[in-house]
Amino acid sequence: MSLILTETAATAAGGGVSMILMMVAMLAIFYFMIIRPENKKKKQTEEMRNSLSLGDEITTIGGLTGKIVQITEDTITFETGEDRVRIQAKKWSISTTAKMEAAEAAAAAQKKKK
Repeated sequence: MSLILTETAATAAGGGVSMILMMVAMLAIFYFMIIRPENKKKKQTEEMRNSLSLGDEITTIGGLTGKIVQITEDTITFETGEDRVRIQAKKWSISTTAKMEAAEAAAAAQKKKK
């Protein structure tokens, strides 16, 4: 009887270790597949917003497009089209620039070519 209890306790302890290893592996996969790429994208977007300059073509998160005519610490002013309407927006509302879109398109074309 004590031999059966000893075997059961040994397999239960081994099962606990494998369960912990499985949880660590799941967390590592979750980090490398979801969290890390998201942090990388946030960092890239922040760098893009900090490197905005006059004359850059931008697109806001609302879909408005235009050319930057004034930049302050946390806001930008841009003109839309030929009517020269000026719109002021916060920097965090800028989603892409024309340079960024061109670079992404070139990277996608090169990746497709391979």
